[in-house]
Amino acid sequence: MSDIAISLKNVSKCFRLYRHPVDRLKEVFFPLKSRADEFWALRDISLEIPKGQTLGIVGRNGSGKSTLLQIIVGTLRATSGEVKVNGRISALLELGSGFNPEFTGRQNVFFNGQLLGLKQEEIERKFDEIAAFADIGEFLDQPVKTYSSGMFVRLAFAVSTSVEPDILVVDEALSVGDEAFQIKCFSRLHAIQERGGTVLFVSHAAASVIELCNSAILMDKSELLLAGKPKLVIDKYHKLIYAPPDKEAALKEEFRALNGKEDEPVVQKKLSVTVANDEKHLREYYDPEMVPANTISYVPRGAKISSPVITSLDGRRVNYLVGRNSYIYSYTVSFYKPASKVRFGMLIKTVTGLELGGVSFSSAGHSIEEVEANTTLVVKFKFKCLLNPGVYFLNAGVSGVVDGGFTYLDRCVDAAMFRVQPQINSYASALVDLLIEPSVIEVEGEKSKVLRGGFGDVN
Repeated sequence: MSDIAISLKNVSKCFRLYRHPVDRLKEVFFPLKSRADEFWALRDISLEIPKGQTLGIVGRNGSGKSTLLQIIVGTLRATSGEVKVNGRISALLELGSGFNPEFTGRQNVFFNGQLLGLKQEEIERKFDEIAAFADIGEFLDQPVKTYSSGMFVRLAFAVSTSVEPDILVVDEALSVGDEAFQIKCFSRLHAIQERGGTVLFVSHAAASVIELCNSAILMDKSELLLAGKPKLVIDKYHKLIYAPPDKEAALKEEFRALNGKEDEPVVQKKLSVTVANDEKHLREYYDPEMVPANTISYVPRGAKISSPVITSLDGRRVNYLVGRNSYIYSYTVSFYKPASKVRFGMLIKTVTGLELGGVSFSSAGHSIEEVEANTTLVVKFKFKCLLNPGVYFLNAGVSGVVDGGFTYLDRCVDAAMFRVQPQINSYASALVDLLIEPSVIEVEGEKSKVLRGGFGDVN
């Protein structure tokens, strides 16, 4: 069991439901006559989660996801079965869990930190870090009952992850925060993953599960229906929720048969809605308030990156872009030591860190053989914005030979960010706009007529 973080064996949970409050009292005096209906939230769940794994849990509302997490965390007791948890566990469950609404945020930090096993001195030492991560300002000294859901999640997530848990449980909380806070949360989750922590992540956001998790399970009506790779599980989950009711039973049997078998290749399916906007919203422009909150810079080794910007082709600085237009991403590199075999690169990512594409001067023909000290270079990358509406982040990097080995001279993660605006004339879905041109053609005998689109033939 030393390499297993969580083990569940034949775990079931039954809730007794009474139609009238007095029925519960009557059952005390007449125990042989049950007056309750039984509701099985979980039935015979067996699961082993290795240390260091990030497990995504998906399923429709009422499938048993939250009940499963509460049993793992220990706030609920299983009706039957065996639960073993190996390591310090921290959980971010439904809003209000573990916080006293009458206490201030500051008081709740100390109260909740002690519940998570921290001593008073440890909480005092971590307090500034927690407050900075939550970033709720003067509300830290206001009662929690006055908080918005976003402020509450900021503080709760900051406390939950500050204890450096061996196991972190997150139940739908990250969907509440804004984009800047979400990327902070995902960065913190990545840090927990990198140090070998175990993460249980419940979300209806399929893209987040696929990007963050290395395994997933599908829950449905108290049953663990399918376990496997995230793409497989998400694909089957979508297939299930969009299936006609009369096809569900057959689909479930199909999914059960996949357990224990090699995952079949699947295509990730993501849906996005293109929203029509006024023409004034389709002009690129610059918002000085939209800057990355958590740029990470490597320790420089002879060079320093500065001034990452996106400009239109006519030289205007922008960060609200229009899809299918071309732009230039540039940054300045100042060399304070001589360098050789110098190469430059860029990378575009989603809010959750999914790498969408980039470029590096990686071949020998593109590298600069020698750069003298006190040299300043401006690097420019022209790109066509073939991305669908959303927020994206840009990396910048310069590499070269140091002490006989090729390495980064400097690198900035999340150096810049931009938003792609919705377009009125785009049919595209998912993340990348592939410039697909749909067409619908009505056929009548030997004649045809284009109903939608324009590239089909008209007879």
